Amino acid sequence: MSKKNMKRILITGATGQIGSELTIELRKRYGGDNVVAAGHKRKPGGKLLESGSFEFIDTSDRESIKKIVEKYEIDTIYHLAAVLSATGEENPQLAWHVNMDGLYNMLEVAREQGVTKVFWPSSIAVFGPEAPRVNTPQNTVLIPRTMYGVTKVAGELLCNYYFAKFGLDVRSVRYPGIISSETPPGGGTTDYAVEIFYEAINKKRYTCFVREDTVLPMMYMPDCLKAAIDLMEADPSKIKCRTSYNLGAISFSAGELVAEIRKYIPDFKVEYKPDFRQKIADSWPMSIDDSAARKDWGWKPAYDLASMTKDMIEKLTRRLASEF
Repeated sequence: MSKKNMKRILITGATGQIGSELTIELRKRYGGDNVVAAGHKRKPGGKLLESGSFEFIDTSDRESIKKIVEKYEIDTIYHLAAVLSATGEENPQLAWHVNMDGLYNMLEVAREQGVTKVFWPSSIAVFGPEAPRVNTPQNTVLIPRTMYGVTKVAGELLCNYYFAKFGLDVRSVRYPGIISSETPPGGGTTDYAVEIFYEAINKKRYTCFVREDTVLPMMYMPDCLKAAIDLMEADPSKIKCRTSYNLGAISFSAGELVAEIRKYIPDFKVEYKPDFRQKIADSWPMSIDDSAARKDWGWKPAYDLASMTKDMIEKLTRRLASEF
């Protein structure tokens, strides 16, 4: 898709793990003036604030969304604002309010204001223990055991409804755990795979909240950003799934990640003390069948466990050193 057809972009949840990096990437492609970052409470600093416009939006207030969409003549929305899985279990009422009311309001504003496209991320949290845990298929039973997962299943159905009923071009992927060298984790069950790098570099010691043999699907941030942008730039005729596409990249156990990190930090010590997040992890897939995304719009990840770990340690070591 040419730049002239996708010039006015709004990103909600822009101060979060994915949003903060997606905002910068989209501004590189489309220009800082054409990509508006939005957050709820926390004002960003540094590059995110300096490279383009920032607005406060309460997604539970439809008028606040409408005001920004009108002000900037938005035609494309990346709606990332959400309460994640672990935080959602501590406050399920808040998770429902933010995740569902926020999505409904965003879709309604998009419909009313003639927004061309909406991206909304779903998650592997849609799957429960009834789904096959190895190579979890695109179409299978969805009975999640977390409020976060419940909101994602309901959200997928709502997005599909807005496409079928109103012709709103909503696109979605089911993200696995996301690993980033730039932003800290935000309250998810897969957060150990981010925290562990910080602790390995800073303290050479980490207490892991899942078992050593816990295998979960993960993805490195550059692939996460690539998936969102590739999907949004794909021709509409290629998008066959209007709930949400399975998305896979790397699957590994906590122990396998530790072994990979020890290639660079040999004296790294890890203690395993599973908490309430272990039960969540045990209800999720171990690996994902993403053949539909690969076939329909050419999805292909660039990073495996070895290349991700090497890049994470190099980038995070440089960044943490510069902060002291």
